[in-house]
Amino acid sequence: MPKMFNPKDKYFQKAKDEGYRARSAFKLEAIQNKFHLIRLGDKVLDLGAAPGSFMQYIQKIVGDKGLVVGIDLKEIKPFKKLNAKSYVGDIFDEPVYRQIEQQTGVRRFDVITSDLASATTGIKSVDAGRSFQLNEQVLEVAKKHLKSGGHVVIKAFPGADHSQLIAIAKKQFKQVKPFKPEAVRRSSREVYLIGLHMKS
Repeated sequence: MPKMFNPKDKYFQKAKDEGYRARSAFKLEAIQNKFHLIRLGDKVLDLGAAPGSFMQYIQKIVGDKGLVVGIDLKEIKPFKKLNAKSYVGDIFDEPVYRQIEQQTGVRRFDVITSDLASATTGIKSVDAGRSFQLNEQVLEVAKKHLKSGGHVVIKAFPGADHSQLIAIAKKQFKQVKPFKPEAVRRSSREVYLIGLHMKS
């Protein structure tokens, strides 16, 4: 989950200055600036959305006719604009997606973003394994809830399963590109996988 970090961190301060709930908004901004995934009017699903900084950034791009829907185990503070809705739920549980479809009318999204990360143990192999399981589920969600031609953004922590995750993603997307935004701290192994153009 996105978190606020050291006050001396320039992105922490920038987030505070620009009204974002976490510095992770600037990771998505860098991804958007490079790949142009999200467009005006798009419907976007954000997995692991708390505290909502990805959603804040997305709602500015999609505009009033677009929609961003966030899912997290934690409750997300509501947004003033109607183009952002959040749900408390587990990304592994199908009922939350049915609830979203019933309440928003959206079954398939243009883009899926994920800033999911499990609680870390400090043991690289264990943490990478947990990250793989979460990201494997993100790709399963994409199969069911991403439009043909749509895109996905996945946060990953490279480990023994990383090549397997890329191989699974390549079966679903025409292109899969790794990208490390500047806002990712130098000490972090975190990288984003960008899945472009979901295959039919």
